[in-house]
Amino acid sequence: MNRIRLLPEQVINQIAAGEVIERPASVVKELLENSLDAGARQVRVGFRTGGRSAISVADDGWGMSRDDALLCLERHGTSKIAVAEDIESIHTLGFRGEAIPSIAAVSRFTLTTREHDAPSGTRVMIAGGKLLNVQEVGTAPGTTVEVRSLFFNLPARRKFLRTPQTESAHIHHIVTLHALAHPAVAWRLQDEDRVVLDLAPARTLAERIREIYGAEFFQDLVPVGESQISNLKSEIPGGARVTGFVGRPGVSRATRDQQHVFVNGRPVESRGINFALLEAYHTALMRGRFPIAFLFVEIEPGAVDVNIHPTKREVRFRDEYAVRAAVTATVRRALEPQVAAAPVQPVRLTLQAETVDAMPAPVEQRLPLTQAGTWSVERRASSVATTATPAPVPDIPGAPSSTPHDSWRVIGVVGQLYVLIESAEGLVLLDQHAAHERVLFERMLKQLEQGAAPSQRLLIPATLELEARDAAFVRENMAVFQRMGIGLSEFGPKAFLVDALPPWLPARVDLRQVFQDVLDEVRAGGASLSKLRLGEDAVATTVCRHAVKAHDPLSIPELDSLLRELHACDLPYTCPHGRPTMIQLSYAELEKKFGRRG
Repeated sequence: MNRIRLLPEQVINQIAAGEVIERPASVVKELLENSLDAGARQVRVGFRTGGRSAISVADDGWGMSRDDALLCLERHGTSKIAVAEDIESIHTLGFRGEAIPSIAAVSRFTLTTREHDAPSGTRVMIAGGKLLNVQEVGTAPGTTVEVRSLFFNLPARRKFLRTPQTESAHIHHIVTLHALAHPAVAWRLQDEDRVVLDLAPARTLAERIREIYGAEFFQDLVPVGESQISNLKSEIPGGARVTGFVGRPGVSRATRDQQHVFVNGRPVESRGINFALLEAYHTALMRGRFPIAFLFVEIEPGAVDVNIHPTKREVRFRDEYAVRAAVTATVRRALEPQVAAAPVQPVRLTLQAETVDAMPAPVEQRLPLTQAGTWSVERRASSVATTATPAPVPDIPGAPSSTPHDSWRVIGVVGQLYVLIESAEGLVLLDQHAAHERVLFERMLKQLEQGAAPSQRLLIPATLELEARDAAFVRENMAVFQRMGIGLSEFGPKAFLVDALPPWLPARVDLRQVFQDVLDEVRAGGASLSKLRLGEDAVATTVCRHAVKAHDPLSIPELDSLLRELHACDLPYTCPHGRPTMIQLSYAELEKKFGRRG
């Protein structure tokens, strides 16, 4: 007997269903994509027992004729592509023609549909891939799909489903993602008899985020790639346009659960974009914390491959580094306030093997702003007298709002650490140590960036043998590593000679591990990575030692000067370790706490 045989069509469909339909949420996702591709402006989703017993998705899209309703149940029956070249430029969410037959193969399936100009509709009933009935019915324009007894004919697969509560949470997440991706569409989600979401069409993404997460949550976000009063998208290198919202500096989560990425309107998972997001927040978040993000990347369809994953969950960009650079640059621009830099006045600090210039905050009188004071903390080796230009403060709930610095008034200090400041918006609390850390950190890095990265020759050069892919990457990015102070040269097909390292690396360093870490950083950050990235931890540690401490008494002019210097920083709202430098209690919050407002 022949050992190789052709599988029956029903078995083929069940195997395909195993790839496409992982759980009830997968069914919802595929049906939502069909609804959106059909031009739906209203989508209604309902389910019971976590989607095990029943799922229903109804839309007001184009609908289908009787012939199309039957053809869509055939494997690879689709209206979205016609020739192989179409796969290279996908403009729709679905395109393979696998979802409907896959779902019908593992459930009791009913499809009811009607075109808008048709006098009647069509209903098709299937059980486990077998056609039971086709009939003409009266129904509203659009399409409704009902899926009952999911995996009834695959009991082993059904056993692997989680609890109804867990499966329900996955369905909620899928619907929420598509509601965010398509704010102009009305959505209704019903879990059992409880309406979970009921969203009218929104004019903007901001309005949709407020509807889903609430106004208080939205206050912690900043717009990306657009001004706060405009929907104009910013053009970014690499042909990608990046828009959306991200969390303000210091606003973070313990996991990536609230990082939502959309590529051409499709919710996706992208490690590259996640890395780029972290790079944009560099030193603005504490270690182990992750930013909130609603990022929308629009790119030419031919520049992204959406056909690399059975469920289209992952995508591959033709130019991964250009997209990462676009995301990093756009998010970083949203996080950094547009303020004028204050003049640089150096003070000498020592970084292990090399002496570099760092900056204490200059001092000046508050009112009238005419006399310059001197920095007088005893542990400093030198003093500086200078003036700084007042800088506007960006709007940031939880931190000071866009009020001119001159309208701020230092009230006093609590616990010899927290500076109390009155602003037009309420009460600001400033951590004097964290604030001075940020000032020194940015000034040291800017001074170091103006020259070549420090580098020390090794007494005995070391040889590194890398994997083929890593070796190719290093060879292409040799200049980036050298710019970071690593003396590097080729020593064979996959070998490299390291003869110099930045002076701030430990003397007994595991060179292979350090180099692998740097390689991963360069992959994540691309060619734009700071040449001083290796030294940032050392710089942060150094400024922590030299910054003012708790119990260091500072005068009002000194505090005022520190505040001005902080406002001139690129990321004034966190210290180099990611902790907040200041927080705000608005008048509204104070009135609420004192019972003056409901």
